[in-house]
Amino acid sequence: MAQRLLLRRFLASISWKPPQARLAPLCSRALPTPQHSPSGLAVIPSQVRSIFTTKVSTTTFNIQDGPDFQDRVVNSETPVVVDFHAQWCGPCKILGPRLEKMVAKQQGKVVMAKVDIDDHTDLAIEYEVSAVPTVLAMKNGDVVDKFVGIKDEDQLEAFLKKLID
Repeated sequence: MAQRLLLRRFLASISWKPPQARLAPLCSRALPTPQHSPSGLAVIPSQVRSIFTTKVSTTTFNIQDGPDFQDRVVNSETPVVVDFHAQWCGPCKILGPRLEKMVAKQQGKVVMAKVDIDDHTDLAIEYEVSAVPTVLAMKNGDVVDKFVGIKDEDQLEAFLKKLID
């Protein structure tokens, strides 16, 4: 992010354009024209800042409650990888992004549900989660595979292949 900002400032300093010409492409509506104060000075509207957002992942979602789990995981026609994790868990912080990356590579053939065991203790008990991270592979509402702990990318890929096939 900082590199983008520096690059933008550098490019702006090289090719100078009037402020309104530089800002116009960044906003979806036209900038208001400067207004004149009683003293005759032009009052320039505040500068517009562009906001960069990341792409919203459609393959990974957080479980909100029991009914949400039922709708999005148990009743899912797509195979689901369920990541039981906790905020305080170091290995979860390593496995989570790695697993999300591998699920995204599957291009919609499998989705990933993230369940925080501190917020959803009932689900953790129901699915016999005794340690985190615990990852379940669910197909048609049934648990078909499971592992506990960290796995490398090759092991995760094999885990997902078994779920898809």
